[in-house]
Amino acid sequence: MLLKYGIRFSFFILLIIPAVSCSPRGGDSDADKGKLVINLEGGGWGYPSPYTHYSRGPGVFKMRLLFDSLLERGEKGLIPWLAEKWSVSPDGRSYSFTIRKGGRWHDGESLTADDLKFSFEYFTLHPPASDELSAYGRNFIKGCKVIDPHSIRITVDSPDATLLAKLGSTRIIPRHVWENVKDPKKFDSPQSVIGSGPFVLTGYSREEGSYRFEAFKDYNGPKQAVDVIRFIPVSDSVLAFEKGEIDLTSVPADLVKRYENDPGYTIIRNPAFWGYRLLFNIKKKPELKDKKLRHAFAFSINRKELVEKVARGAAVEGSMGYLPVDHVWYNSRVKTYPFEPAKGKELLSGRKYSFTLLTGNSRDEVRIAELLKISLSIAGFNINVKSIDMKSRDAAVRSGDYEIALNGHGGWGSDPDMLRRVYSGTVRTDASPSSDAIPGYSNSEINRLAMMQLREMNSKKRKEIIFRMQEIIAEEVPQVPLYNTKGYTVFRNKKYSGWRHMFDHHEVTHNKLSYIKI
Repeated sequence: MLLKYGIRFSFFILLIIPAVSCSPRGGDSDADKGKLVINLEGGGWGYPSPYTHYSRGPGVFKMRLLFDSLLERGEKGLIPWLAEKWSVSPDGRSYSFTIRKGGRWHDGESLTADDLKFSFEYFTLHPPASDELSAYGRNFIKGCKVIDPHSIRITVDSPDATLLAKLGSTRIIPRHVWENVKDPKKFDSPQSVIGSGPFVLTGYSREEGSYRFEAFKDYNGPKQAVDVIRFIPVSDSVLAFEKGEIDLTSVPADLVKRYENDPGYTIIRNPAFWGYRLLFNIKKKPELKDKKLRHAFAFSINRKELVEKVARGAAVEGSMGYLPVDHVWYNSRVKTYPFEPAKGKELLSGRKYSFTLLTGNSRDEVRIAELLKISLSIAGFNINVKSIDMKSRDAAVRSGDYEIALNGHGGWGSDPDMLRRVYSGTVRTDASPSSDAIPGYSNSEINRLAMMQLREMNSKKRKEIIFRMQEIIAEEVPQVPLYNTKGYTVFRNKKYSGWRHMFDHHEVTHNKLSYIKI
């Protein structure tokens, strides 16, 4: 099918502004007078090049402000971006993209199909922090061919229902900057953040966790809706919002009423695409191979209590089939495990089990861990809680250095191929937290269905396979999804009201379209 992006945009002369340290507090600088400046909560998410950002959402989406891709995630699905049209061959092995003319890099050089070819080939040799170009554990690209200065054809090794989104979401990097870079993970000069996206990086402080992005004047895509985006460090986002230091914040359910009747505020209900899960390391704790033991865990966790006491009602209990209730392919018929500690105790048959629970040190994670310890003890589990900082916990999970672990992340609204990555994938030390596989777990039927859904290009048939996978996963309990947040975002609508969700993601500030006139 051929899709057209029937819009053309003019472009102007680029003024390169050097990246300097941002001021973490206070009002806009004199240089920003008369500009629409959006202030948001900052934090240390790495330098926003494709190789040096942190792989969680706040790091990924800052990088994406600078680097465009062929397609973008809209509110209802994939939409044209650098590519104004594309097609897929009938056999699913060839993808053709034509980009709009007039594209410019932040340094003024022209963007051509040579940059596209270079990007896909470079990422094949050097996978970036957010690697879109892999499936079932390996890169799937077979070849890239430039058709003309604005068109490219990519061939893949086999048909795959997820590849259009993967190819379309891959960030495009400038050949003239990267072609002589041998070790991209060590390349962190200002040239490493030269992209073709709607914003340029004009300020960054690793120590403060602050960023400043300014609208790219030569951008030939949709016009930017804001002039400057600043991410500034705050100790309490709600308090900072109340003081006017930031323009948007997430709020717990018990604070929503504070803003409901004030016409100056707008409240958005976020889809339940962020959540917590309890990971099992079956390789390190072989006793977890016993499905009865995993069922005992499931019956002995009071997930309703977690929703009420930690999320304060702004969440839904996790589906044991993994895909949350707001996912378009959620299966409501999967097996459920109500809180029945007596049932859990019965499944343990009088045996005692001890596990160390690894968790991050945020307030919510520590509270979840405390409640898990209490509810699991009723059935006979002895849980020792070990709390460390988030990045250390993520690293321990990737390396398999845990027995059971609590991990929270986004990505739960993504393509249902996530079931393959999580339940049939291999453990990778460079994976995103949303792709954490289960060490030591394998199920032949899940593996078979996981590969079948990849090859099925008919959406209706693929959905049937995904539904069946959820049912088997719920019966197997290779891990325990705890809950998915359905939190709230509040913003001052008189200053800016262009916030919007992507079809598969929960956070409006992570959406490039939130800063663009569409």
